[in-house]
Amino acid sequence: MSIAHQTAKSDPTSSAAGSTNRSDDFGAAALVDELRRSFDAGRTKSYAWRVEQLKGLKRMLSEREADILEALAADVGKPRLEGYSTEVAYTMGEVVQALKSLRSWMEPDRVSTPLVVQPGQSHIHKDPLGVVLIISPWNYPFQLCVGPLIGALAAGNCAVVKPSEVTPETSALLSQLLPQYLDPSCVKVFEGGVPETTAILEQRFDHIFYTGNGKVGRIVMAAAAKHLTPVTLELGGKSPCIVDAEANLDVAVKRIAWGKWSNAGQTCVAPDYVLVHRDVHDAFVRKLCDTVRDFWGDDPQQSKDYGRVVNARHHQRLMKLMDSGDIAIGGRADEADRYIAPTVLTNVSPDSPVMAEEIFGPLLPVLKVDDVDAAIRFVNERDKPLALYVFSENESVGREVMERTSSGGAAINHTWMHLAVHDLPFGGVGESGMGAYHGKASFDVFTHHKSV
Repeated sequence: MSIAHQTAKSDPTSSAAGSTNRSDDFGAAALVDELRRSFDAGRTKSYAWRVEQLKGLKRMLSEREADILEALAADVGKPRLEGYSTEVAYTMGEVVQALKSLRSWMEPDRVSTPLVVQPGQSHIHKDPLGVVLIISPWNYPFQLCVGPLIGALAAGNCAVVKPSEVTPETSALLSQLLPQYLDPSCVKVFEGGVPETTAILEQRFDHIFYTGNGKVGRIVMAAAAKHLTPVTLELGGKSPCIVDAEANLDVAVKRIAWGKWSNAGQTCVAPDYVLVHRDVHDAFVRKLCDTVRDFWGDDPQQSKDYGRVVNARHHQRLMKLMDSGDIAIGGRADEADRYIAPTVLTNVSPDSPVMAEEIFGPLLPVLKVDDVDAAIRFVNERDKPLALYVFSENESVGREVMERTSSGGAAINHTWMHLAVHDLPFGGVGESGMGAYHGKASFDVFTHHKSV
């Protein structure tokens, strides 16, 4: 069905565009009111409606794959295979699982009833929350928008989707496609920058789902507090990678390189730095540099499989971190092409600028540690990361790291792989976020579990 979409964009030349004046809310209040009426009418609650929306997303992924990949390439320079695997195929997996499992997710759970209230029965009902807001980031601008939306629709909610203004082609495509494939009276796309985001956050929602950095996460949480709105914050941080003396280095370097330099390092769970046992440090660095050449050639700028930094501002930020250590490989850059080579930094001080913030780019510091205990202490002295990785052929080392550290998620002898398991909830802890989603957890985060 072809239905006109509803979006809001600011005119950068107008005074309202640079203001948070409530006199111009860019249509945010009216948009939310319309969704509230649709929800109150009971439109979204049936199993049939939910399945129709999920099937619509499935058709969209299949029919508009080429358009999605083209937008991703234009916005973030994402290679075609990488865009397909991490954005289209991954999202399709989430939709397929939701369609397969939705009926069981919706069923009330029966719990045991104590003798004192017999012959009554006790159940947990799964009620939709109402009208929810999803604010998505620029690094995976399609998957991190549609992924949470799958959970919101499966749970029977109306939703406002706010794509990132940093990726305008993907934002415009979502604004075009979602009203074509979903119920436009229950799903709205709200485009724009800071003024529009401020306006939409002033509205009352039943849940806000935000993916991005901690600074904006605090702003979202403060706005939600005015209405006592619950939030899910998918943030980030410096995800460490520990390489033990007993690690299989040939395997470790390939999996770390893939996890780090996919999407040019702009992934919230990418290894941010590596702590390597000093006995294998030099061999690890040598093999890692060889792997970079094997994966992307002597000149990764010419590789069709290597991505780009999102914009000039982030390019400049990353270049300021380049002097934090000795360059073992990489270091070359081309701001006009938004290119920074896969770069390995050695002899990095723990107090250097590259260790003071989430890198979110293709720079990888490698630091020596005396043993696993020293690596664990190093990790625990810092904020809890979104992900943590450990490489060792000694199973007891992996168990020890898992038991003595706290992180949103973790993997042993690989990177990212916990995200590939849809039944594993994904989320942060502490500074790396709150709440979780993926699979049934996506349904649950947008559901009120009502005791009856």
